[in-house]
Amino acid sequence: MSAPRRVGGLGRGLGALIPTSPEGANGYGGASGGSSAGYAPAPVHGAVFREIPVDSVTPNPRQPRTNFDEQALEELAASLREVGLLQPVVVRELQPGRYELVMGERRWRASKLAGLTEIPAIVRDTADDAMLRDALLENLHRQQLNPLEEAAAYEQLLREFGATHEQLASKLGRSRSHVTNTIRLLNLPPAVQRRVAAGVLSAGHARALLALSDPEAQDRLATRIVAEGLSVRAVEEIVALGEEGPRRRAPRAPRQIPPSLGQVAERLSDRLETKVRIDLGRNRGKITIEFAGEEDLERIVGAMLSPATPR
Repeated sequence: MSAPRRVGGLGRGLGALIPTSPEGANGYGGASGGSSAGYAPAPVHGAVFREIPVDSVTPNPRQPRTNFDEQALEELAASLREVGLLQPVVVRELQPGRYELVMGERRWRASKLAGLTEIPAIVRDTADDAMLRDALLENLHRQQLNPLEEAAAYEQLLREFGATHEQLASKLGRSRSHVTNTIRLLNLPPAVQRRVAAGVLSAGHARALLALSDPEAQDRLATRIVAEGLSVRAVEEIVALGEEGPRRRAPRAPRQIPPSLGQVAERLSDRLETKVRIDLGRNRGKITIEFAGEEDLERIVGAMLSPATPR
């Protein structure tokens, strides 16, 4: 049985920001896969992007983490079979063709479980995390990535290279909420992620889908978006009203207010010199007092707190 083929077209996160050869790292190479045509990555000091054999990697013996949740690894492996590895591992070269993990042992283990033969990797020869982080941030500002590549790059920079939401937002000239909401796209089901990466769904559509908690509901609505050409605004309305879409509801007949409550409302209106409305629900009621401004509000509050004049 042949190993599962890594699905193309979903991007490689940080891999889209790093040249694919030493020549590219020196500024002479082309853009790596996943970036838009005409945009070549700027040189990244001490790092190059490669697809390397899974079996050529050995774990870091100084890795403090020794226990890995087997169920979580299986779930990640299932996702990798579906969409491939969006976030490259980080390795250093021990000798030609042999590498040691620096970051990403969980992804490497899941890749082996998934039967992948190759994985994307950042091969680094510098120990300066800050230098590599800043170079990646600079390239992220220059590149035109699809939303999934962008989300994967943000998430990996945050987790593994010591960046913060504020640093990302400042370096990119984006808002902090944009960074946060883009990272949330990685929570979408694999089938929806594929549509986003392929450009069938926009990032706006994807963010609207995140308001649904059920992955199957997200997938069904994504299918509707493509089939019906729904706008982002329409999707937001569908999510707000339920996945089946807007339903016209018969207007609810106003509840009759007992005459005694109407009289109470009139007395309050007279005392406070403003309109007072009393609404009665099934289990509780509500009094609405209108006021014209801050001074009028203070007058009404004063009238409510002062002793009533005997009639």
